[in-house]
Amino acid sequence: MKTLENKISRKKAPENSARMVETIYGCKWSLTVYQLLKEGTNRPGKMVKNVDGLTTKVLNECLRKNTEFGILERNSFNEVPPRVEYQVTEFGQKFIRILDDLEQLQDEIDKQN
Repeated sequence: MKTLENKISRKKAPENSARMVETIYGCKWSLTVYQLLKEGTNRPGKMVKNVDGLTTKVLNECLRKNTEFGILERNSFNEVPPRVEYQVTEFGQKFIRILDDLEQLQDEIDKQN
């Protein structure tokens, strides 16, 4: 018989990480940006040129969200003309691995159906 001390409290969804996943998946360009960064494309202008349908405004919003979550890091260089580059943070690498696992899980679900 379980005593009151041995009771398990109800497990709750992790609020911050769940919101982060929803926000990133809600931005249809985030996964594309991660792919571009993986391939070495780290400047916003080059990203826009390499992806049909991606606008500067939408890309900047996507980059801003990813930077706020700590997934990407923005590096600006004191040059003329100004230069900005993005890179995946150590935390971002962990997060992207989780997204890759979710994609793999979805592939398994799709194969079952």
